[in-house]
Amino acid sequence: MSDRRRKRGQGEGTIRKREDDRWEGRLALGWRGGRRRFSYFYGRTRDEVQQQLIKALHDRSQGLPAVGEKQTVGTFIEHWLEHTIKLSVRPRTYQSYELLSRLHIVPDLGRLPLTKLTPEHVEALLARKLKANLSAQTVRHVRTVLRRCLAQAVKRGAVLRNVATMVEPPRLVRRRQGHVLDAEQARLLLTTAQSDRLMFPLLTVALSLGLRRGELLGLRWTDIDTDAGRISISRSIQRYKGAGLQATDPKTEHSRRLLTLPQACVRALRAWKAHQSEQRLAAGPDWQDTGLIFTTPIGTPVDPRNLHRQFKHMLGAAELPQVSRFHDLRHACATYLLSQGVTLRTISDLLGHSSISVTSDVYAQVAPQLLDDAARKIDALFVAPH
Repeated sequence: MSDRRRKRGQGEGTIRKREDDRWEGRLALGWRGGRRRFSYFYGRTRDEVQQQLIKALHDRSQGLPAVGEKQTVGTFIEHWLEHTIKLSVRPRTYQSYELLSRLHIVPDLGRLPLTKLTPEHVEALLARKLKANLSAQTVRHVRTVLRRCLAQAVKRGAVLRNVATMVEPPRLVRRRQGHVLDAEQARLLLTTAQSDRLMFPLLTVALSLGLRRGELLGLRWTDIDTDAGRISISRSIQRYKGAGLQATDPKTEHSRRLLTLPQACVRALRAWKAHQSEQRLAAGPDWQDTGLIFTTPIGTPVDPRNLHRQFKHMLGAAELPQVSRFHDLRHACATYLLSQGVTLRTISDLLGHSSISVTSDVYAQVAPQLLDDAARKIDALFVAPH
């Protein structure tokens, strides 16, 4: 047999020497759209190509996509989402990655051969998305998804470099926060909510501990010890497309935390537990024993959308700005604690941030007033006693 082409067994691919003295390997991938598909491999020696071909055959036997110049960005992303991301992240994160890929990456870059993707392609994609009035934050997320996908491609030897890391993300314009309630407005909201048996304890805990909405709705009675004044944050409730309300792990490992309950929370929760027992008796066989603290009159989880509506109703009843979001109660808690001199480290631990730098970035707008207060305290050192 000629040195230029050596036929391998059925399904094992072929290797040949090209006119330019490089070696080429070809692996049949089957038929699609009436056309036979191949994956190609290139190298300076036959052994180099043979090793690539052996790896591709092994990957295929493991259900992994074949690597070669004909593999597209779209096919690699599709496989990566289904077989890597879906199995390793929270459902909501997977849904976000899938949506960003389907709407913004695959339509623009999906047909490109994976090995021919360049930094210029990525740069042009981000520029087009900004020009189409996509927010800078969303465009950054698009780059993050592509960067993570290509990191996997590098790890598997599908490409030699991660071109997404070579492109700077767009400058982030700080998102305008909603109206953060000050201490007086928070007291007014709680006073107004006292007539609502569910919303009063729920808002009391939210304002006191700065919990995320999902963390709040995921609290179980087994998570608290009112005698010791402790509460454990260990899960969250979210609504997922096609699956409804689901309990899931916290946002990050730092989100798992043990907090001290203020006495105002202890009193509010004890009163709510007594009322929930009355609801259980009234519901009879219709009661669903979920073990959750905050529930509907039949024991089922509170829907985040219904909580949003009830929160807006409370704001209206208290004649407070409707621009506030429920999440802004978390900001109100942190801002109030900062103004009282509580350290950033303590607030970071309370909120379950991944690092103190996250807390610092989020509450940078509070810094000027804290610096003013610090200056006044320093001035007091130089005031001569009377």
